[in-house]
Amino acid sequence: MGAQTVVADVADEIARRVATGEYAPGDLIPSVRQVAEEFGMNRATAQLVLGRLESYGFVDAHRGRGFTVRDVRLAGGVDVYRRLFRLSMHAPEVAAEMFRNILIVERAIVLEALLDYTESERAIPPQELHEAVDELETLARATEPDHVRMLELEIGLVRTLLSELGHSMQRAVLNSVGETLFEVPEAVDAFFAASADLHVLVWRALLAVWESEAGPSEAQLALFEDLFGMYHDKVEARFAELTGPAVESGALATDSGTQSHAATA
Repeated sequence: MGAQTVVADVADEIARRVATGEYAPGDLIPSVRQVAEEFGMNRATAQLVLGRLESYGFVDAHRGRGFTVRDVRLAGGVDVYRRLFRLSMHAPEVAAEMFRNILIVERAIVLEALLDYTESERAIPPQELHEAVDELETLARATEPDHVRMLELEIGLVRTLLSELGHSMQRAVLNSVGETLFEVPEAVDAFFAASADLHVLVWRALLAVWESEAGPSEAQLALFEDLFGMYHDKVEARFAELTGPAVESGALATDSGTQSHAATA
């Protein structure tokens, strides 16, 4: 294992401790000497670890004091949130709360895109949308549906709608949400808490509405919003099932194994 891989692994372990609250905002994190001793590496490599944590936005450097933990939940951006979510898998309650917030954002963007496009002039060539839904249906009918590819297709469909609507900021946030989800397999699988076929049925129904001259009624729109909310409740519950009970901290690929790799750096 190369030195850069060791640096990334150890930086992720310390970042995980920040994500799960083991190191609180304002705390001093271990010094270069302490990191070197704990992970069996030389001080030059330990310095790179701390530098990487600073580049992640997880710590601030203070001359003469060392590195202190940033309040990443308060001050961190989307990239920090994405890393926090991935590293929080060892603290299921933290992960569940973060996933719930991801769902709130995703739901708002997707629902707005679907409803706004329904009320627009709908200029996207129908064939373009049908091709994506056809592929989605083929995947859904597989013995073991490829959830990653299916979610990619669905995000791609919404991205197409947002582009047509000129909602560039929502599109950028949706892209970041997708990146966050794809880094956590449990999050992707949770989106298919209901049958994969249901995803296809929803898109087929939307296509039928968009291709009809008469739009949906107010009652139909209200029902759609209610069903959308119920679906996300199932997704949230499924994620909680998949992440399961708390895992012991210190999950840096069996510390002894990682330390033996680090010692060669």
